[in-house]
Order: sequence, then C-alpha cells, then structure tokens
Amino acid sequence: MSVSDPFFHPVSGAVLPRFAGIPSFMRLPIVPPDHPRRAEVEIALFGMPWDGGTSNRPGARHGPRSLRDASTMVRAQQEGTGLRPFEAAACADVGDVGVNPVEQPATLAAIEDFVTEIRRGGARPLGVAGDHLCTLPVLRALRDMRPALVLLDSHTDLYPPYFGGGTLTHGNPFRQAVEEGLIDAGRSVMIGMRGTCYDDADRDFAARHGIRIVPMTEVFARGIDAVTEEARDIVGTGPAYLSFDIDFVDPAFAPGTGTPEIGGPTSAQALATLRGLAGPDYIGADLVEVSPPFDTGGITAWLGASILFETLCLMVGPRT
Repeated sequence: MSVSDPFFHPVSGAVLPRFAGIPSFMRLPIVPPDHPRRAEVEIALFGMPWDGGTSNRPGARHGPRSLRDASTMVRAQQEGTGLRPFEAAACADVGDVGVNPVEQPATLAAIEDFVTEIRRGGARPLGVAGDHLCTLPVLRALRDMRPALVLLDSHTDLYPPYFGGGTLTHGNPFRQAVEEGLIDAGRSVMIGMRGTCYDDADRDFAARHGIRIVPMTEVFARGIDAVTEEARDIVGTGPAYLSFDIDFVDPAFAPGTGTPEIGGPTSAQALATLRGLAGPDYIGADLVEVSPPFDTGGITAWLGASILFETLCLMVGPRT
C-alpha cells in the first residue's frame, strides 16, 4: 500500500458535492475494526462523544458529529506550505468510542481500550471529543510512551477534584495524568491560560512538577513566534501529545463551547500558534470541547474543522 492509494484520500468536492454522502472526518474512508484494510491505517481519526465530566454547560458530546459534518470543507493541501497530509500518511475515520453517557468509569475504560486497539494496529490516534476529561484515558493508552503534553487551552485543567472527594471532571485531567505518571511534566507546556480563577492551586501544582504555563497575556506581549519557539525547545525531540481545547480561541470566534473565556486569540492567531508548534514527534492529538448547542451559525465547528486539519498536518509534517 502506498500513501498515494486513492482509498485513503478524501472524496473531492469536485466528484461528490460536499453536502452529499455519509459524513466522516474530512471525508476520509470509514474503516471500523473489522475492515480488511484496518491494518494499513497510519493515523486513525475517531470520536469520543461524551461530556459526562462537564461541570457546568454540557453539549460537547455532540461535537464529534458536528465536526464530521463541518470537516467536509477540508481539502487536500495546506495553504502556504503546500503540505498534502493525505499523501504523507494513510488516514481514516475509525468511528466512535462506544461511550456510556451516564457512567464515567465505563466510558473512561472504553476510550482507553479503543485507543489501545488503534495503537495495536500500528496507527496514531487523532481524537475529537467531548469534554476534556476524554483526554485522560487516551493518555492512559499511551502511558508506555510518556509523552510531553502540549496544551492549547484557556485553562490548565490541573485543578484538584471538584465537589469534595475524588470526582474527576474536565477541570483536572492533566493533574490526574501527572499523578499517574502518564506525561513527562518537565517537557510539557500549556499556552493560552486566562480568566478568573478560584485560587492558585493549579499554578502551584504546575510549578512543583515543572510544567511551563504561558498565560495569554504573555503570548500577546512576547508574540506567537517567540512563545512557540520556546515551546518547541521545552518539548524537544521526544514523543509529544497535542491537546487543543476550542476555548483556547476567543469566544467571538468560537462561541460554541461550555467554558468560554474572553481575551483569547483570533481564529487566525490560533492557526498561527498551531503552525508554530510544528516539529515535535506528535504520537497523538485531540480537539475537544466543541459544543454545538452553544454555537452560532456553525462558526465554531468550521474553525474546529480547520484546527483538526492543521493538527493532522503537525502529525505528518517534517520533524525538527
């Protein structure tokens, strides 16, 4: 099989109108586990339609379906670079995790098993969630790699469990990941933090474990190029995992999310930040927290589709 194999190329809008056909991520072939060509998949796009870790406004469970529809607008070539990711790796939509909408432990286990199966077949995972707690079981499935975390988000998600006791939410997946030894904290960087907070518990935790936090005010003061250059230096050449929370982007450009924070980047600045992070060896990635019930005219989904494509380009692009 060659990466030029047309089976793994998206259906062109010049062949079938973009509003027609069964939607899949970026119009890629749908390749479930029992498909005869599953072993050829190199990057597996999949959905995690679950928001049971949401602490306030739910709706991100509908994100994967919305992104499949919006991503029909994706074409074959990255603007400016000429990178053609579908010729660089065999990509496919491998379906959704069979989540349990009312039981957190069952869903987290199902996501971990799903990603483990993806890896067993030799592919790298590119997920669409759901709330940010969905990232935790993905990292559990990658625990042997212990990647650096590259997080674009308006929140650190390093908070202690909410509501007393040990309840996990979308506010603490990365605190849990550090405590379980799933990520290399000293090579991890978080960019875009802003907004009000309860206290400094998350920042103190990051400082103790060596996680670099770059608030949005610092991004604007220093510039995207300087910040992303530092991020690449921190991550280095080891394995990395990229997680993009759509609330990284200012809600003027991405209103469809559960926990919006004003003062963020424009959509153009968000894409520039992603491109500035090219180089590390991304063994997996995800896009989370797109919530269609809060979207306006589908603009968050359209942006999410572009972010998904840019993230794919990072996974297949040249390494430093």
